[in-house]
Order: sequence, then structure tokens, then C-alpha cells
Amino acid sequence: MTTSSRRTFSRPSPVYTSSVSQSLVPPINASGSKMATSMALSLDNLPSDPLLLILSFLDFRDLISCSFVSRRLNELSGHNPLWKRHCFKHWLVTESEKTQKGQTWKDLFRWYYADLGRYIEHYSNLKKAWDDLKTYLTQRCPRMIESLKEGAKEEELDAIEAQIGCKLPCDYRCSYRIHNGQKLVVPGLMGSMALSNHYRSEDLLDIETAAGGFQQRKGMKQCLPLTFCFHTGLSQYLALESTEGRARSEIFYHCPDQMAQDPSAIDMFITGSSFTEWFTSYVHNVVTGEYPIIRDQIFRYVHDKQCVATTGDISVSVSTSFLPELSSVHPPHFFFTYRIRIEMARNALPENACQLDSRYWKITNANGNVEEVRGPGVVGEFPVMTPGKVHEYASCTTFSTTSEYMEGHYTFHRLKKEEVFDVRIPRFHMVCPTFRESVVRSNSVSDVSIAPFHEDNSSDTDDYDEGDLRGMNLAAPAGRCPRHV
Repeated sequence: MTTSSRRTFSRPSPVYTSSVSQSLVPPINASGSKMATSMALSLDNLPSDPLLLILSFLDFRDLISCSFVSRRLNELSGHNPLWKRHCFKHWLVTESEKTQKGQTWKDLFRWYYADLGRYIEHYSNLKKAWDDLKTYLTQRCPRMIESLKEGAKEEELDAIEAQIGCKLPCDYRCSYRIHNGQKLVVPGLMGSMALSNHYRSEDLLDIETAAGGFQQRKGMKQCLPLTFCFHTGLSQYLALESTEGRARSEIFYHCPDQMAQDPSAIDMFITGSSFTEWFTSYVHNVVTGEYPIIRDQIFRYVHDKQCVATTGDISVSVSTSFLPELSSVHPPHFFFTYRIRIEMARNALPENACQLDSRYWKITNANGNVEEVRGPGVVGEFPVMTPGKVHEYASCTTFSTTSEYMEGHYTFHRLKKEEVFDVRIPRFHMVCPTFRESVVRSNSVSDVSIAPFHEDNSSDTDDYDEGDLRGMNLAAPAGRCPRHV
């Protein structure tokens, strides 16, 4: 970084209306004479400890302001422990880092501020998120950590802004100073999803690659890709300007309106209101185990911890995920996958071993329409459950309303005695993420007939065959989802 680009402390406006270094004048008694004290109190006479305690409650800006009030406050405001707190708070500097650099806490704060001062409102949150993510994935998905790139330089981000003709959000720039995305690898850092012969894995794009995909076309103006999937061509985009119905810094999956005559009619599934909110919430779901690690990949299933039902020795839990690349707003067609975990308690008696025979689903959409589905096994399997055994499988469903819930039961029979019994499947909800319709749609679909939004096309697909997802358009041989070609 060049010397001219580094930030420096500037002399702030005084924070006091009168100088605190003025003598404190003793009060006057009723007779008008001064009280019997000849000693005028001044700031120099006050002990250091209470003053340092007061200064410890100030933020770094006010602390700097105090340093310009008087010589005494200038000396006290440079007290090393005061700046230690600010180094921890704003830059997450540890004792070992301080020792390694061999600087005082105040000088260390100045050093970071000169380089990253413009990001001081965002840096600690984003740095903590990156540190938490790397710590969590180092043992579980080391390849992802190895794919991370070093942070971009300030002048590189400035050059990208000049190239695309748009200002990058401050929090986005801050994150890319820490890590400039990742190399294009599979699996990607931003989550995966696999179902039959459909696969999605999103990489976090580096700033140079993202700039190459910057959108200027109608319907996607001033949008910068954040992620990319090799298999579907799917990306999440960051809106750099408030235009075409989007808010600046909003993050979304684009979804072409399949019923519009105008190709610029693009609906959006919103995934974040800002980069910080989008990234930190994703990291939280990863490091808390909300998104499971399966085969060295992060799978973006959402699990409600209360969505568990236990019948005897067997418990059933459910997690769900929305697939935007197989969904559309027009026509209303929302695609979800759900993952079922069936587990038999370790302390169950061996004679309670059993086998799953059939399933029953009761599916209710947002309009209250109910569909009941019965079928043998689950995804063509009839799992045998023994003490401590876990069986997991993934399936999918589609519906034309914005929400739906499913519940039901499995029917089992005992292996060592004649007994047939049902195991309850807890009710689980699937809700379409927030979406926004294209602003050009009203002028582009006047001659197009739209299917009624209340049409009930929900379907249980626990028994789909390999390569068949009830007529859904899956990835074309070229590796791109047909809807995105």
C-alpha cells in the first residue's frame, strides 16, 4: 500500500464546551467571602486512577479528542492499556500478535487504522466470521481452506471500481481485504446441494473474476456476481446501485420470468440485505452445525431443532432446503428438498429390531389444500433399524404456493416378533424465501395466460427413480441448468 493511501489520525473538534484544565473556583458563602481554602483545584492536582477510569469508557475518537485538551490529558490518553481495549475491539489483535510486532498498543492501533481505518465499522465482525469459519473447516474441509486467496490490496479494489464504473459497498471491500474470494474449485465455500443427478456447489468469486461477470444488461444493471456454480451456471448477485426495483447492497438469485415476453423480466429470490448480513449469517449456520458437513462439503439444509418426533425407540428428524435453480416465481413453482434422519436408540433391546415397510404423507399448502400420499419404502429402500442404527435419505417436493408443510408416519414391522407399528414423522414447514417480481413484468405479460397461483401441484417424491424428478428440467449435458442458458 502506498504511503498516500494510508489513513492518519486527524485532529478532531474539541468535545468540551469549556477547558477542563481551568481551575475549579471554590464556592462563595452567604457573606460573599470565599470559603476557608486557599488551594484552587486543577486537573493537574487530580490523581491519575480516577481519570484513567473515566477515559476507559470513551471510544477511540473521544480519546483522541481528549489528547488535545491539555498536556495532562494528552499524557493520560496515551496510556497503553486504554488502547489495548480498542485493539481488541476493532482489530481483534491478540497478545501474541502484539508481541510479534513489538509495538505499543497505541502504535498498533495507529498501524491498523492507517491501513483499514475506512472499514472500522465492519472489520471486527467480518474478521471474526472469517476466523470462525477457517477454524471450523480446517479439520472438516481442509480443501476449502486451501482454496482461499490472500486479501486484495486497496489499490486493486480501487482499480476494479474504475473498471466497472461503480462503487463497491464498504463491507464488501472490507471482506475482500481479508480474503479475495477463493480459487474456482469443487466443492465451493458457499455451500452445496445434491439430489439424484442434480448437483450445485457455489464458489465465492475473487474480485477479478466477479468484475468479469459484472452485468450492464437490462434487467440486471449494476449487478456484480458473488458466487458461481460450475454445474448449473447459478450465481448470487450483489446490487451495486438502487435500480430496476433492487435496493443497493441487496443480494439475490436471479430468476428469469418464464411467462414474460421481455427477456429483461427477471424476478429475484432475496438472500441478504447487505454483504455483512449475508456472509455472517451463512458462517453462523456453518459453525453452529446448522448446515451439516457431508462428504467434505457444506450442505445448506436448515434444521429446526424442535422438528423431531420420537416413537418408542425410534426418532425422526427433518431438515429442508430451497433450490432456487429449479424454482420460478412465474409460473409459481417452488422446489424444496428435505433430508430425513431415522435413528434407533443405542439402548434399545435387540429384539426390537425392525424394518420400514411403507410411508404416509399428509401435505398441506398455503391455501389449505391437502394431499395424501402412500407408498412402499423410501426412495426405493426398506431400511432395517437395529439399536444405534441411523438411516438418512434425501427427497424432494414441489408446490405452487409460497409455503407448505408435511407430516406423516412410517410403518414398520418387528423382525423377531409379529408386530406392526407406526412411527410419527414430525410436521415440518417449507417456506419460499422472500422474492421480488421484475419491474418490467407488467408491460411484458399482457398477452400471456398465467396459471392460477392457488393451483395445487404438490407432490411427494420419496419414490422417484434415479434421473427422474417428476418432469423437472435438470442440468443439460453441457453442465448448465436449461433455465439459465
